[in-house]
Formats: sequence, structure tokens, C-alpha cells
Amino acid sequence: MLSDTLQERKAIVREFYDTAFNQQKPEEAVARYMGPVYIQHNPSFPDGPEAFVTAVKAFLVAYPRFRVNFKRFIAEDNLVAVHSHMTREPGDRGLAVVDIFRLENDKIVEHWDVIQPVPATAENRNGMF
Repeated sequence: MLSDTLQERKAIVREFYDTAFNQQKPEEAVARYMGPVYIQHNPSFPDGPEAFVTAVKAFLVAYPRFRVNFKRFIAEDNLVAVHSHMTREPGDRGLAVVDIFRLENDKIVEHWDVIQPVPATAENRNGMF
């Protein structure tokens, strides 16, 4: 059933992201959930699984209390979007992030993201999450 497949894809992305960042195990995340080719669209990071591990490890050294709080997962075909709240330190307003992952054969092979700082004030009371 397609809905089962979409739920499975969301679970793969959730586990990948949680393992890499919240558990601080990027090598394990890559070994379990990433394909041999990883296309990166964020201009600050290079392509490839090894580059992902290197970048995440460096980021976690700089921000050892970094956390990703998942707000929602949306799946369509072979794409999974994640809306999350990332904080670098406790008390940090953080970042509102949407990541989009493409999967092939149940492995993550491509990534896009959009990142926005959470402002101190807003023109509405809706919040970013």
C-alpha cells in the first residue's frame, strides 16, 4: 500500500536525522540510511556521504548541545519534507528549517533545505511551528 511506503520513508528520514544530529552519530546515520551517492543542494556543504559526516562532526564540535525538534513530516512519492526547530544552545530561539530528502531504494540520496531564524517578535500570534 502506498501509504505504508510513505510512512516507512518518513520513518527512515526521521531515524537518519535523529541519529546524525540528536544522537550525534553521523557515521551510523550514513551507514544505515544514506545511499552511496548523496547530492547536496545546500551551497555551504559538498556532495557525498563522507562530506556529510565531516560537516556534521564539525558542526557538533562547534555546537555540542545542538538539538533538532521535529514538528512534522510530509511525504510524497520518493520525497520526504521535515519541518523542524533547531537550537544550537538551550535558550536559543533557534532556526525554523524545512529539509527535503529524496530517497531511492529506501536510502537517502539527495537533500535540499530552507533555513530561517526564529525572530524575537512577529506581526501575528501564529508562531513558526
